[in-house]
Amino acid sequence: MEQNRLPSRPSSAPSPHMQQPPLFASPSSLIVGGHATLNAPSMSCDSWTEVKSGTNEALSVSEDALMPSTNKSNPKIDTPTRATDSMSASIVQDAANLVHVGLHSRLIQDNDEVFNSKDAQIKQDIIRMIAQYLGDEGFNAAKMTLLDESNVKSTEREELGLDVKRIKKCILDGDWPEIDRICSKPIVKNQKAFLYAMYKQQYLEYIEHHEIQKAFTHLNKRLKPLEHYQTTPQEFKDICYLLTSKSVQDVPSFKNWEGIGPSREKLVDLFQIMVDSDTSNRQSAVSYIPPNRLLTLLRQAVTYQLEFSRYHPRVAPKISTLLHNFEPVVIPNAVHKTFVGHKGNVKCVNFIGELGKQIISGSIDNKCHIWDTESAQCVGVLDGHSSSVWDVASNKAGSFAASASGDGTVKIWDVGRLNCSTTLKVSSSDVYSVEYHPGSNHLVTGGYDNIVRLIDIERGVVVKTFSGHSLSVSKAIFNPIGNLIVSASKDSTIKFFDIVSGLCIKTITSHLGEVTSVEMSSNGTMLLSSSKDNSNRLWDTRTAHSIRKFKGHQNTSKNFVRAGFAGEALVIGGSEDSLVHVWDLDKGTLLSRLSGHGGIAYSAVWNSSQSLICSCSDDRTLKTWWFDPSKPVLTHY
Repeated sequence: MEQNRLPSRPSSAPSPHMQQPPLFASPSSLIVGGHATLNAPSMSCDSWTEVKSGTNEALSVSEDALMPSTNKSNPKIDTPTRATDSMSASIVQDAANLVHVGLHSRLIQDNDEVFNSKDAQIKQDIIRMIAQYLGDEGFNAAKMTLLDESNVKSTEREELGLDVKRIKKCILDGDWPEIDRICSKPIVKNQKAFLYAMYKQQYLEYIEHHEIQKAFTHLNKRLKPLEHYQTTPQEFKDICYLLTSKSVQDVPSFKNWEGIGPSREKLVDLFQIMVDSDTSNRQSAVSYIPPNRLLTLLRQAVTYQLEFSRYHPRVAPKISTLLHNFEPVVIPNAVHKTFVGHKGNVKCVNFIGELGKQIISGSIDNKCHIWDTESAQCVGVLDGHSSSVWDVASNKAGSFAASASGDGTVKIWDVGRLNCSTTLKVSSSDVYSVEYHPGSNHLVTGGYDNIVRLIDIERGVVVKTFSGHSLSVSKAIFNPIGNLIVSASKDSTIKFFDIVSGLCIKTITSHLGEVTSVEMSSNGTMLLSSSKDNSNRLWDTRTAHSIRKFKGHQNTSKNFVRAGFAGEALVIGGSEDSLVHVWDLDKGTLLSRLSGHGGIAYSAVWNSSQSLICSCSDDRTLKTWWFDPSKPVLTHY
């Protein structure tokens, strides 16, 4: 992947073309994401624009740069659908102003070792920052209510004090099991270091009483996992050597050991020092909150999202909502990678998990393949179905994937181990669709027998069926909050089912052909459908009214040609003419036709973390598509 990062420009000589709107403006509306107006104090963008402003080219992009030439030597260009008029000029301009920087290497993974949101001190800090913000904004009654309610934490501190007293008494009495029970919850910050000291004391007492077998078991089970908490480099070796010694004092690390009673008292003293240190740290930490601390952290979060995006806008964007992550408007215009390996046409494809670092595909060769998104290398072949694979899906974490097949089964695959963890016999006929519930504990399926099924993954059973379609169900999905199922059918209808009651609460009958796919927007207010009437349609889910049509592709034959959302601004889909089509969501304008496949493009899916489209085709390949800044933004063939 080329790293197309622009050279840095000294801050004393900013580009005359670089506009630098503040990431935030003034603190009256607190909302953040990718489109723009959080009113808060302006912040310096020097660190951001230093990287982005190193270009001498003007930001104004001519129409010739946005579109390839429309001369007579290229008769395939569909000029009526060109999107450089005022209708879609805004998102096209945004896309043209992106610089591709590729993936960033991340040395620190997001886990509880770095940031434990359940830590008592972290919780207290969050409350105090919110209280500070409310006070700064004049919401003093709300601030006082929050602080009053948060005083329940004082009860927790009282309980902690009682636990400390119990632990000290148990140490002196040698009641180690009770200490283990109390320490099942956090007591001190360096709890593992305390546990090592406690287990060491228990071990030395076994040695003192010549209970060698108990000492050996205790060493392996308790002390060995905490070996790195030893107080000297030699200590753990000496602990092991004690198994063959006559007394504790025989090894250098414990030659001054004074016996069980005095050593227990020293352990109590060590524990008290740890408790006092934590108390002192808490008291010093709560004594001061830097001004505008919550807003500072929010700015840092937004800057992080901007910096770790695959594409950097040349103009620092103005953020308007905190409810969604920042996503630049990317209009892919070129093939990024081609994935070769299937022996039959590839019917379905999906990114694995929210991060999309891997891709899963299904084919009429009865196999699923897992691919590395960045390298296009096949990571593994999932073999087990006895008929074509019609649909694939994965849970949000990306740990498991599901495949629906013409053999009437749905298989659950362990992505890490590359094996089948569960096979669910769903139907006696083809299963055309499978989708994970937002909670990842259930699946919804649809198929040739006209039935939609809700499946409990853990128990491996169908917990509810939904009837109403008169022909095959081509696609079934959940809405974002998981209380509705939406299904598309060859009977030309779309149905909404309530999961709890099992009743059909709404039916859309406006399509003139078989409905081949449905997909919900991220907020659940819009539904996108594909049909063999040669149209993709956008619906208002609240009124079931059609908002607009997306046309220009081909979808009339015996194929599942599917479409979906690409972020908040675009619609993408396959076509029988082998081209991947890209539309403007708000205007319905056809922006691009992407050429590269040698057969029907069945489906195209988007992953915001990767900023890539992935498509599958009759030509037995997958392709990922990216925005190549060296090429015209819009491509028509």
